[in-house]
Amino acid sequence: MTLSHVDPEAEAVDDQALPDAPHGRRTLLIASASLLAAVLVLAALSLSVGAGEVGPGDVLDYLLGRNGARDNSRLSLVVGDLRIPRTLTALLVGAALGTSGSLLQAVTRNPLAETGLLGVNAGASLGVVVGIAFLGVQSGYGHLLWAFGGAVAASALVLFIAGRRGGGSPMRLVLAGSALGATFGGITSVIIVNSAETYDRFRFWVLGSLAGVEGFGKLTSLLPVLAVGFVVALLIARPLSALALGDDLARGLGHRPSAIRVVVALAVTLLTASAVALVGPISFLGLLAGFAARAVTGPRLTAQIALAGLIGAGVLTGADVLARVVSRPFEAPVSVIIALIGAPVLIGIVRSRRMGAMGMTDPATEEGGRPARKLLPRLPLRPRGAKEPSESLLLRSGGISLLVPRRAALAALALAALLVCAVVLSAYAGQSDMGLVRTFNAVLGSGDRFDVLLVQKFRLGRIVAGLTAGAALGLAGCLTQTLARNRLATPELLGVNDGATAAVLVSTTLTGTFGAWWAGPIGALVAVLVVTTVSGGLGQRGYRVLVVGLAMSALASAVTQVVLARRSLNSASSLYVWTSGSLNGRDYSVAVPVLIGLAVLVPLALVVARQLNVLRFDDSTASSLGVAPGRVRMVCLLLAVGLAGLAVGICGPVGFVALASPVIAGRLAGPLRVPVLGSMLTGAVLIVLADTIGRVVFDGVEVPVGIVTTVLGGPFLLWVLLGRSAAARV
Repeated sequence: MTLSHVDPEAEAVDDQALPDAPHGRRTLLIASASLLAAVLVLAALSLSVGAGEVGPGDVLDYLLGRNGARDNSRLSLVVGDLRIPRTLTALLVGAALGTSGSLLQAVTRNPLAETGLLGVNAGASLGVVVGIAFLGVQSGYGHLLWAFGGAVAASALVLFIAGRRGGGSPMRLVLAGSALGATFGGITSVIIVNSAETYDRFRFWVLGSLAGVEGFGKLTSLLPVLAVGFVVALLIARPLSALALGDDLARGLGHRPSAIRVVVALAVTLLTASAVALVGPISFLGLLAGFAARAVTGPRLTAQIALAGLIGAGVLTGADVLARVVSRPFEAPVSVIIALIGAPVLIGIVRSRRMGAMGMTDPATEEGGRPARKLLPRLPLRPRGAKEPSESLLLRSGGISLLVPRRAALAALALAALLVCAVVLSAYAGQSDMGLVRTFNAVLGSGDRFDVLLVQKFRLGRIVAGLTAGAALGLAGCLTQTLARNRLATPELLGVNDGATAAVLVSTTLTGTFGAWWAGPIGALVAVLVVTTVSGGLGQRGYRVLVVGLAMSALASAVTQVVLARRSLNSASSLYVWTSGSLNGRDYSVAVPVLIGLAVLVPLALVVARQLNVLRFDDSTASSLGVAPGRVRMVCLLLAVGLAGLAVGICGPVGFVALASPVIAGRLAGPLRVPVLGSMLTGAVLIVLADTIGRVVFDGVEVPVGIVTTVLGGPFLLWVLLGRSAAARV
């Protein structure tokens, strides 16, 4: 999977040529006027639509002060205290998020940059949730203070990563932001997941909603901060355009690149923190607005920023109108509406011819503009004439011989021993009257009869379900990383986890029973088919696979949130825990289908493992060695989809296990072989240990396994990204 940077010098040349093109200026003016008119129409519609029986005529009378409308208490409440503040809030928050997305895309030279994808929204929302849950913060400035602290922390980490080696590749930056967002989101889930009352209070706010906007109090208190953010964004546009030429040329023009980045971070933080404080976190909007603005304006940065703000205002206002009418008498989260609208639009933009001019589908380049080197397996060097090292162990029995890789075999044995220890520890955790020795004997079925009954009947079923799901996720991650020649590629990249989760919840709604084993694989297969079909196939499509995968995840997540929003509080609370990744209530019955699937799929994976080793080279090399890359890639992709779907059916979308397992197993087994068996064992160990930690870390409270892996997996991903290993670079 290859990625590319937008060439800043070519962009600057195009920018200089644009003023001489009157057609371009005329098109931009027409587009801007049309967008402004659309925003005004949407604002008028927002003022006219609502639960109250107040139509456009009544609203117009109130605005113009005709027929004594302002003396009518009902009109004053509906229009003056509810609809006008809500509409103005939607316009300002949408403009803030659109402007922030455009600024981040410009400063990182990465068209995928957005406050939600880069973790800024998650950091700000975590700050607000902590302030409300633990300190009872209610005021607008109180929300801003905590949102500002979380956004500052996320912004600092993102810009730290962006500043390394000139910014790194776009994939690396997005994955780093995803890691930060996942970690912050996991901590937020820890706060709200174990309290039905807290969950009910936050389940719409955390998704992003304007339903709680009443009066001008909070908007008035945050309006100066938003104004400062907008002014800073406009003032920094010209220096930011110079930064697109490169740091050296920007210094030659009298600018200070480090100061520019700091000012951009300040503007983004002010705008994002204010938006989250007002309506909660709304992801995806900044990415969509920045993409759309760039498609209209080209490289004119000032016009991009202004138009992105206008697009963001229009999209959020329109989504808020739809949120009020699509599920009456209930109100849908506005972020769900944005995902349902924005994902198809984003896919259409990615598929358009305009993307070629934006540098989005070219082969990867290194920092200096040279073609990127392919990541090939590292081969050991030995002097001429030296004896071949004994890397493998030959086992013979009669006429049958088996060549076993020595290092990989030792690693597998060590992981198997660690898995046994993890199982015993998990069975022992939380019991003061049963020692480790008694627990170990009970796991093996010996010792006291009561101990055996307690362990094997009530504890071992959950452990078996966890290790089965972990093995499936580890193997799925190994296959997808090898296919993409990228150690940071996981099933999440293709929307597999979110697709499987949505399918399980939809099947629960249709059948009335939870946990149908077939639903996860079907949802995963549908997701990956959509992504590969729309993006034009895996491999050499630049940003297409990543962007379409993100869009697919957003759509699937929107379906999931709609299902949760329509269920009762008790049902939604339990399902929310499962969608966070949980083994609570899981036993042998749910593990059996996955065990059967592993019994079929693992031997197939072992059979193609030798061809996977060759596939890590380029396709021409693999073909010359007798391997059909297309066929092997398709078989491995289907295997990964099936495994990930089955795992989601057991414990929900557990994050980072599919990422970490192959990386850890590869470090243990060495770089010469695909760590199929090691990835399975590592995934099983990680799930069992994470589930144990979640059960014992807080007294009397269970933290779902998915939240544990998310909180711990985010720092792990950052460590992989910031490491110097060439295998970990993207």
